[in-house]
Amino acid sequence: TYPQLEKAIKNIEQELGERLAWFRSQGKLLEAQRLESRTRFDIEMMKEIGYCTGIENYSRHLSGRSPGERPYVLLDFFPKDYLIIIDESHQTVPQIRGMYAGDRSRKEVLVEYGFRLPSALDNRPLFFDEFESLIDQVIFVSATPAEFELKRCKGVIVEQVIRPTGLVDPKITLKPSSNQVDDLLEEIRIRAHNKERVLVTTLTKRMAEDLADYLAQMDVKVRYLHSEIDAIDRVEILRDLRLAEFDVLVGINLLREGLDLPEVSLVAILDA
Repeated sequence: TYPQLEKAIKNIEQELGERLAWFRSQGKLLEAQRLESRTRFDIEMMKEIGYCTGIENYSRHLSGRSPGERPYVLLDFFPKDYLIIIDESHQTVPQIRGMYAGDRSRKEVLVEYGFRLPSALDNRPLFFDEFESLIDQVIFVSATPAEFELKRCKGVIVEQVIRPTGLVDPKITLKPSSNQVDDLLEEIRIRAHNKERVLVTTLTKRMAEDLADYLAQMDVKVRYLHSEIDAIDRVEILRDLRLAEFDVLVGINLLREGLDLPEVSLVAILDA
């Protein structure tokens, strides 16, 4: 409402005056000029049209929160008995834990150099304990749950194994590491003769490079997938593998979620 906006603007102007006085006392005149110019412009925009670019940085004043008080989030608007499903929780939960620190480090620079008022720091992600206080019924979905999920669920684990009808589990064969490259080369030739494809995973980038070079010298159609390849090129390489442009793909982190390569009949993990 307009009275709330008026009150927020007064609080913003008060904070601006305090911050400008601090900058000038420190001899940081450029930062003071930058902050005053930006903030005055934002205030005028809010007075004239009711909002400004980056208005979320003034959310503490606009919502009437105290310094340090957590911001409102979508979870506040859910009914009390809602169920939250966290997919790939082994990755999502650590991301939630780290969101505050990443956001804070970026905004501290903006505040330090006069791009934003200190209250902008209160427009932030939740602390992890704040996030936990807002959730009750949770389903963690993961093929590799971390210790946090296992403790939180208190032993209530439901194994969900879904396989297309008619497909058998892949055969796992353990072989000694001695002569593994020669053995791998023989297995690759068998697959190539049958018009099938092979994935090879190594421990290090150097091992992957050396193996790809060796296989190429042995007249194997091989490609090497490394971390410097962007997402679009990665998709094209995987497409070429399926189209039989080459027979063997060597890399470090090839075994991941979401890979659908039915043409691959052998996954070789070296030095496992």
